[in-house]
Amino acid sequence: QVQLVESGGDFVRPGGSLKVSCKVSGDIFGLSTVSWYRQASGEERDLVASMTTGLISWYAGSVEGRFTISRDNDQSTTYLQMNNLEPADTAVYFCSLHVDWGPLQGRRFWGQGTQVTVSS
Repeated sequence: QVQLVESGGDFVRPGGSLKVSCKVSGDIFGLSTVSWYRQASGEERDLVASMTTGLISWYAGSVEGRFTISRDNDQSTTYLQMNNLEPADTAVYFCSLHVDWGPLQGRRFWGQGTQVTVSS
């Protein structure tokens, strides 16, 4: 069974930093593109960053230069390091996997989300 569990969400002051994590169970992490999405209250869920199995990363323009996505295939974990946080970064952050290879190719899985609040 595939499960994604995010952690690390917190309250932080503007200009602060936070690192959120997503631990994946099930034998698909190394076969998947990992992504972080966020959803602010009353808004749509937006893609923030992604990283392929070949370690190619992509960032939304609003976070480029401030956020860094990484992955540890041995630990089946992906991270999102967020620096110089702004109130506009306040949202629930969701981890997502898109399976690129193998029996579950084409499937997408989601975590339950972790709240990040940036406020003075």
